[in-house]
Amino acid sequence: MRRKCYIIKSDGRSVQFNFDKVKTTCMRAGASNKLATQVAKKISEKIYPGIHTRQIYRMVLEELAIDDQNAVGHRYRLKESIMQMGPAGFPFENYVSAILAACGFDVKSHRSKVKGTCVTHEIDIVATDDNLNKYLIECKFHNSSGIYTGIKEALYTHARFLDLKEQFDKEMLVCNTKVSDDAITYGACVGQEILSWRYPDGKGLEKIIEDKGLYPITILGLNKKELQKLSENHMMLVKDLLDLDSYQLSKQVQIPGRRIEVLQSLAKRVIGNL
Repeated sequence: MRRKCYIIKSDGRSVQFNFDKVKTTCMRAGASNKLATQVAKKISEKIYPGIHTRQIYRMVLEELAIDDQNAVGHRYRLKESIMQMGPAGFPFENYVSAILAACGFDVKSHRSKVKGTCVTHEIDIVATDDNLNKYLIECKFHNSSGIYTGIKEALYTHARFLDLKEQFDKEMLVCNTKVSDDAITYGACVGQEILSWRYPDGKGLEKIIEDKGLYPITILGLNKKELQKLSENHMMLVKDLLDLDSYQLSKQVQIPGRRIEVLQSLAKRVIGNL
């Protein structure tokens, strides 16, 4: 029987350590059942009452490093990597656009100004779905854990939609963190679609990214200069590194060819068989 141990989450709440959650998260990143069980067991032996989840996160990364050939540790860093996008020069709305495009949306514009009944609004993304429904899409980016996207953002998005209702058919709120229960309830009531971390259940932001291999370039552990070069060349996704051969890519982004070869090899392992 495993001992009970209470840990501190990023939002300050105290919760019981969940062995199965650690194991499942590792497996979702691509770890085998055996490796995931080993990691969860080692972590459960190392933790102590009051330890913070960010410390557990680092401990898991250290354990997963032994299986770096399969890039499990890099995929495990997905949430952290998305939070690094803004400061690294990769606008979150551009990343969301790539995700929506992979889901069948036709992205029409970014940060476009649209005149409403009362005022002019700057809309993060305008896109249409397969049924030609025109979407107003609001993106909310957080660069730290423990911050929920809540009712305020849901209300704000819907208010803009109401002022522009003659020009849009649907509205969507997209965020890189979890969304509050109030926001979900409100969204369901007014018809607002929400895409966030772990929501909708089984179809959340992280699930789409994992299923379609839409990992951000920041997941590769690049240095500041490399991130700057890739940002300047609008290479935002891991798979973007595989569009050119190593020589062409090295010449375009001005990163040494040998380093490019290493990154392309890692990119292939992160994406896997997709």
